[in-house]
This record gives sequence, C-alpha cells and structure tokens, in this order.
Amino acid sequence: MNDAEFERFTHAATHCEMSNAAFLAYAVDKAARDLTRTAAEIATEREVINELFAARRHLGRIHGLFNQVAKALNSGADAPHLAAAAQAVSNAARRMEDAADALLAHRDGGAPA
Repeated sequence: MNDAEFERFTHAATHCEMSNAAFLAYAVDKAARDLTRTAAEIATEREVINELFAARRHLGRIHGLFNQVAKALNSGADAPHLAAAAQAVSNAARRMEDAADALLAHRDGGAPA
C-alpha cells in the first residue's frame, strides 16, 4: 500500500469512527461476502489496463506505418488521405491518454486531471 492509499484508508476509517484494524476487518468481510462483485471490479480494471496496453502496441505499429508513408512521400508518391489518417491517429492517441488518466485518477480516488 502506497502513502496515498494508506492516507485514503486512514481517512475512511476515521470518517466511519473506526480504528484502522476494525475498518480493514469490515472491508475484508464485506468484500468476502460478495466475491462476484469484488472479482468483477478487479477483473474490469485488469481488462481496462490490458486494453490500454494493446492500444499502445497498435499505436506503435501505426507509427511504423507512418514512417513507411513518409518514405513513400519522399520518393514522390501521393497520399491524398494522409491528413485525415493522421488526424484519426492523433484523436485515437488523445482518447487513449484520456482513458489512462481517468484510470489512474479512479485508482487514486480522484477526478481525472
């Protein structure tokens, strides 16, 4: 548990007028009583992280394809849809960054930056 997580945990325990140990025992018991939800929340976060990593790999491949386009353009080829393709990739990269920021903010218990 990092410092921010411990501070959030301690604040929650204090807010509930419980000791850290009592709050932890309560939280563990609550999670154990609803394993389907607990597992689903953990699995969902993992799935989101896996999708972000997959998107990053795809953007890396697209980077390679844009290098090939640049090489072709330098050889005199025409690329009439290059601007639209570049804008689509830029939009996808921005959405991926926003999703990563939202995931990190959610994990840290705050709003996206």
